[in-house]
Amino acid sequence: MGRERRMSGVTPVNPTPPGVATAWSTQTAEALRHDPLVNAARTALDGHTVWHVNTTAVGGGIAELLRSAVPWHNRVGLRTRWLVTSGDTDFFTVTKQLHHLFHGSPGTGAPLTGADAEVYARVTTEAARSALTHMSAGDVVVLHDPQVLGMAPLLVDAGLRVAWRSHIGTAAWSDPVAEAWGFLARYLPAPHRYAFSSADYVPPAVDRSLTRVIHPTIDPGSAKCRPLTGTEIEAFTSAIGLTTGSGAALPGTAASYAADRVRVFQDTPLPPDAPTVLQISRWDPLKDMSGVLTGFVEHIADASPDAHLVLAGPDPDDIPDDPENRTVFDAVRAEHRRLPTALRRRVHLVVLGLADDDTEMEANALVVNALQRRATVVCQKSLQEGFGLAVTEAMWKERPVVASAVGGIREQVVPGVHGLLLEEPSDLAAFGSAVTSLLNHRALRDQLTGAARQHCRERFLVDRELRDYARLYTELTGAGPAASPGP
Repeated sequence: MGRERRMSGVTPVNPTPPGVATAWSTQTAEALRHDPLVNAARTALDGHTVWHVNTTAVGGGIAELLRSAVPWHNRVGLRTRWLVTSGDTDFFTVTKQLHHLFHGSPGTGAPLTGADAEVYARVTTEAARSALTHMSAGDVVVLHDPQVLGMAPLLVDAGLRVAWRSHIGTAAWSDPVAEAWGFLARYLPAPHRYAFSSADYVPPAVDRSLTRVIHPTIDPGSAKCRPLTGTEIEAFTSAIGLTTGSGAALPGTAASYAADRVRVFQDTPLPPDAPTVLQISRWDPLKDMSGVLTGFVEHIADASPDAHLVLAGPDPDDIPDDPENRTVFDAVRAEHRRLPTALRRRVHLVVLGLADDDTEMEANALVVNALQRRATVVCQKSLQEGFGLAVTEAMWKERPVVASAVGGIREQVVPGVHGLLLEEPSDLAAFGSAVTSLLNHRALRDQLTGAARQHCRERFLVDRELRDYARLYTELTGAGPAASPGP
């Protein structure tokens, strides 16, 4: 079969600031405008622009981070723009396999080939050439994740100051991890600086003196994280059909989004007072949605007979850079249909449509916010996880968390202090025991959630990340030439 060959380019994204100003965001913006690190970055940039580049504007953690970070940068005087690259099916198949390998998973099990390297080189080269039509020498560029690292050599040669930020990885070196780094070896020397979500993700080939650790953060003023009243929560969950409440009517765009872009697969609505276990994530094999469903059926349903499970994720058809989503969702849907009637009534699948329209994206975020605040327990039973934004969101909203002790989650949660962690993600009995202990013990839930919110406030809010970026930009503008990339 011939490989698809389609020109790749970049598209500017212009995210709008959150529509609701909170006391926290107003006070924080004022503090950041006078922050020494931010002032130093403004001076160092000397009128140049900061460019953030990734592969999708919606549907993933990086897009979500940038949707808050870019407006915040501009709000405090750091002129910042966002570009999204395009690709073809072959490219996204290669980069999805890279994603698996970086987490230590074999993925398809087939090795990456010379033809795969040609696809990757072609697409990232075309993207870099397109990006350069927007940029000027002396500008700063932050490339996010392996999909766009290949752009670095051309950008550096054109006089850009380039950092690569890797949000994914694993602490355990293995053959799949070595294969991933080997595939990218020719591009790895090009950036002037590196940022990783965890120090554990830094490979031997990267100079640690040029590396910074930047933990991903959340924005308390965003639609996904701003406070919601009980009435608002009920309005959103009933508008999508998950519950049958009589909440207040939603405004026009939110109402049309809930009616037209959200699908709920369930036999009966979620009862108003039912304890609820929730996992929100992509339909990705590494998120283990199927494992959550099996764990609920085998180890939670009998121990907590009133509890219901909600699995929610983006519409697979709206995420072209992640071709496995459809396969995983279809498998979970089939597993749901096979459940005995009594159990099937207690399991609810929610599919959230994505869109490029800012008002629809805000509606999507508000639905997620309502689902999280409606939950009794929030899970992130990932087999691997670069950094769990959903974990941070739940901690901020004072929802008790059960998560896997993998990747960045280990740096987000101190076990028994901020949440409960699973040392072995595939141990469904341990998963069921942890969730059940939280469902059945209000005092334990309260103990964990209070500490978790304070932990979040200190380490995982957007102002801390912005200061980290400001330090990185200052270092980049004074950085010496990068090493020449290999052949």
